[in-house]
Amino acid sequence: MTSRSGRASKRLGGAVCALAVLASTLSTPQSVKAQSDGPSLIRDTEIEEILHRDSDPIFAAAGLDPKNVRILIVGDKSLNAFATQGLQMGLNTGLILQTENPNQLRGVIAHETGHLAGGHPIRSDEMMRAGLKPMILTMGLGVLAALAGAPDAGAMLIGNAQYAGALGALGYSREQESRADQAGAGFLEATGQSGRGLVEFFDNFRYQEVFDQARRYAYFRSHPLSSERIEVLRSRVERQSHYHTVDTPEDLARHEVMKAKLEGFLNPQVALMKYKETDTGFPARYARSIAYYQMKEPDRALKLLDGLIADHPDNPYLWELKGQVLFEFNRVEQAEEPQRRSVALKPDAALLRINLGQTLINLNDPKKVEEGVQELKRSLLNEPDNPVTWRLLAQAYDKQKKDGEARLATAEQYFSLGAVREAKVFAMRARELLTKNTPDWRRATDIVLASRPSNQELKDLAKESAMPSSAGH
Repeated sequence: MTSRSGRASKRLGGAVCALAVLASTLSTPQSVKAQSDGPSLIRDTEIEEILHRDSDPIFAAAGLDPKNVRILIVGDKSLNAFATQGLQMGLNTGLILQTENPNQLRGVIAHETGHLAGGHPIRSDEMMRAGLKPMILTMGLGVLAALAGAPDAGAMLIGNAQYAGALGALGYSREQESRADQAGAGFLEATGQSGRGLVEFFDNFRYQEVFDQARRYAYFRSHPLSSERIEVLRSRVERQSHYHTVDTPEDLARHEVMKAKLEGFLNPQVALMKYKETDTGFPARYARSIAYYQMKEPDRALKLLDGLIADHPDNPYLWELKGQVLFEFNRVEQAEEPQRRSVALKPDAALLRINLGQTLINLNDPKKVEEGVQELKRSLLNEPDNPVTWRLLAQAYDKQKKDGEARLATAEQYFSLGAVREAKVFAMRARELLTKNTPDWRRATDIVLASRPSNQELKDLAKESAMPSSAGH
């Protein structure tokens, strides 16, 4: 998972980045390990692709450019979703796993899109008081600390983010809820989908209204639910022409794969009970392979993956996961070929290319390290502000004894996370080592001059940049 306003992340398989309590290493930039108790922001190319396939038509129907809407996958067992400033929508993994079919998930997405399109997050005084934006930034800085080698500091920052409290206070009025329901129903109809799923989802948790606030699911603390609200929504969607439209077999299959993958990474023991050995379907085999990997049984995971790859040789996420397992269990040389296959099959996926780059820079071969640098740079064409990429580039340049480039990459890492002062310190160090007036030197200068630093700040930065430090770190 990568967090952007605090862009950072961890990873599930198939290109997962996660921001977990957040200190899952980026040792495999693409995969998320089930991590402790705190929430995490997850990046996973396969899951993101499925979610955008579900969401983008809805965003477009709402008059939003899908490219401008960020979907945050929150690694948290609680049932929750939210819309917030900057056209961001958060979906908890707990909510995704609770949905029984794609239509139910799309219903929730349509409802949250109603909040985004209606400007509710921006106008909500309650949300502003909750300080959600600073909370997300704090989580990002926490990840930064973890990635920089200070996991305890990272965990402390993230703990102080008061995630649950902030989202609990992120309340919408009943009027806003009703408007979001009606808007969401309209978006679903406009895209040829049924609104039945949203009603079903609310029906499944109808009893929440009788609980006190402390016992309600987080989603229904911030999104007041009532029987009247459900019935008004039901009356609307039952009259719509696409009410009886059902999910396609392909949509159902993708939804099951997404849930199986999340279950395998986040709840491996549960996954092994749920997806029994007698189940030979793709989602079950996929979930078991991930669960064994998470439970540190790489050989069992690899055996299952080899069988899946034999059946689906053109699936880039299976190759990526195989490379990930090999990499994380110190079989780095063996990880290279699967990672190459994943990139060849999906060359535009930045996270897959980051995995390959990471593998290459960890090989004891100068030519491979240089190739890894080029792969990481290519990934930046699609994700120029991914802090993980910049951190890995700093490591690679450090190996190559390119101290100026290493410091500049570290400055970029901090800059992408919004830690401007730290970025300036490393950029000052980079300027001293880079050839004057080269593109890298000019970029370092741009970072130093960001936000027009005062003369005193420049003096302070110069003093800090003179402090001893290892290259790039």
